Amino acid sequence: MVLTDDQRALQETARRFSRERLLPLYQKREQEGVLDRALLREMGELGLLGVELPEALGGLGQDAVTAGIIAEEIAYGDFNISLLPVGMSLNAAILIRNAQPELMQHWVPRMIRGEAVVAICLTEPRGGSDAANLQLRARRVGDHYVLNGEKTSITFADRADGYVVFARTGTPESGARGVTAFFVPADSPGIQRTCFNDVGSAIAGRGSVFFDDVRVPLDHRLGDEGKGFTQVMQGFDYSRALIGLQCVGAAQASLDEAFAYAKEREAFGRPIGQFQGVTFPLVEGESHIAAIRQLAFHTLALRDAGQAHTAEAAMIKWMGPKTAFDVIHQCLLTFGHYGWSKDLPHQQRMRDVMGLEIGDGTAGVMKLIIAREKIGRAAVQYL
Repeated sequence: MVLTDDQRALQETARRFSRERLLPLYQKREQEGVLDRALLREMGELGLLGVELPEALGGLGQDAVTAGIIAEEIAYGDFNISLLPVGMSLNAAILIRNAQPELMQHWVPRMIRGEAVVAICLTEPRGGSDAANLQLRARRVGDHYVLNGEKTSITFADRADGYVVFARTGTPESGARGVTAFFVPADSPGIQRTCFNDVGSAIAGRGSVFFDDVRVPLDHRLGDEGKGFTQVMQGFDYSRALIGLQCVGAAQASLDEAFAYAKEREAFGRPIGQFQGVTFPLVEGESHIAAIRQLAFHTLALRDAGQAHTAEAAMIKWMGPKTAFDVIHQCLLTFGHYGWSKDLPHQQRMRDVMGLEIGDGTAGVMKLIIAREKIGRAAVQYL
C-alpha cells in the first residue's frame, strides 16, 4: 500500500507516540488496571483520535484507511489503549448519523479531544451476537423513555462517560425491527456498573451496566424508533476491519522483538537466527500478519469507495485475533525460558488479543456472516 504524504506524517506521529509513550509502560498500565485519562487527552492533542471524523467537530477529515494506519500503530505500543480510537470510530459515527445536533455537538468533540469515553451497550446476559433478541426494555412515558434491564460484557463499562444503548421498544416478536438506540450519560440516576476480573485488557474495564428506571429524554433517542439494529450493524463492518489491524499491530511488535532476539541469542556457538527451526516459524507468522494487514486495508479502501465490504470485514475479524494469538505464542516460544516470564510482554499480548476472539462477534458468527454474503439468507437462517 502506497501512503500519501499526509498519511505518512500521521503514521510517523502515531509511531513515535506508540513506541516512546506507550510501549515502555504497556505492562505496567495493565497491572495497575487504570485508564489513564491524561494519556487519552494527549492522544487527542496529537490528532490520534477520530482522524476520520469531520473537521468541523475537531477531527481530521481523513479516510478510513488512515484511521486503520493509526489503529495499527497504537496497538503496536499498547493493544489496550488502541481500543479507545477503535471504539470512538464506531460510537462517534453512530452519534453523527443519528443524534440530535445539540447532543452530537456536545459529545463528539469531547470524544475527539480525549475528554470523554463512550461505550456501546449491546450484549446482554441471554446473548451477544443474537442482537435482535434484546431484553432490556425502553418504555415511552411522555417526553422520556424509561430503561430497565442489564447489559453485560461492555468494554469500558465502569469507565465510560456515556453509553450508546440498544433497547427493545417493540414486542419480543418484532425481533430486530423492535430495537431502538439511545444515548445515556453515565451519571444518569438509576445506573449501576460492575467490572469483571478478566484474563487480559484490564484497563478496558469490561463489565455489566444495570439500568433501573433510568429516564432518558426523547431527544436522546438516536434515530427513529425501531431502527437501532440497522444502525449498529452498519458500524460493525468498519470496526471489524480496525480490530484486525489492532491485532496485526500487537503481533508485529512481538515479531520484531523475536527477530531482534534471534540475532543476539547464541546457541552452539552461533546466533539462533541461523537455525531454520527458529526463523521459519517467525517468517510464517510475518507472512500471515502481512496478508491480514493487506486484507484489512483493502476492506477499508472498499468502505472509502462506498462499496460493500461486509464479507471482507468478517474475514478479518475471525482471522485477525486467532492468527495474532498464534503468532505471538510462537514469538514467546522463540525466547525459550525467558518467554515463560511475565517480565516479557508476549504473554500479555496473547491474553489481550484473545479477548477479541470473543468480543464483537466470535469466529463462528463471522463465518455465518460470510456464508450469508456468499450464498444468501435462505441458506443461513440465523442472521
